[in-house]
Amino acid sequence: MIDVELFSQLGQQDIWSTLRHFMAQGGPVLWWLGVVVLVCWVLVIERLLYLYSRFPAQRRAWIAAWQARTDHHSWHARAIRQGWLFQAQQDLGRYLGFIKALVAICPMLGLLGTVTGMISVFDVMASQGTSEPRLMASGISMATLPTMAGMVAALAGMFAHARLVKACQRREVALQQALRSQ
Repeated sequence: MIDVELFSQLGQQDIWSTLRHFMAQGGPVLWWLGVVVLVCWVLVIERLLYLYSRFPAQRRAWIAAWQARTDHHSWHARAIRQGWLFQAQQDLGRYLGFIKALVAICPMLGLLGTVTGMISVFDVMASQGTSEPRLMASGISMATLPTMAGMVAALAGMFAHARLVKACQRREVALQQALRSQ
């Protein structure tokens, strides 16, 4: 019988060693890219948790408070409604600009990795000559891996950001409609 714990530990060790090997091939810029991607996805997950757990409760509270009011047409009632809508807009849009900036940084870090990798290749060529392709291979790897990783991270981040923006806009419009004067 297969020991599940041993299999799980071996799988985790294999994943971490593969990740370390990949990051080492890409150079130090790839580690910075990894940090940016990690922060970006932590914020995306935080936004998803907010959208599906905290915002619905707050929305229900605003709608209940609005429906409990007897006056919906006075200036004071409309100001309260606008305040709630503004608060919802602020809460829904929190971190979206920062996520967008992190997504925009990803390809730039990939390009930085390309430049540092090519500098490494040219340094090897200058010191060892062009007859040793193995020496240049690590620099070429260091040049291509961050570029690829930066593009993949940016594409995934752009998709997640666009979906979050759309989900926030839908919730904002739905709240506006629910708080309309009757």
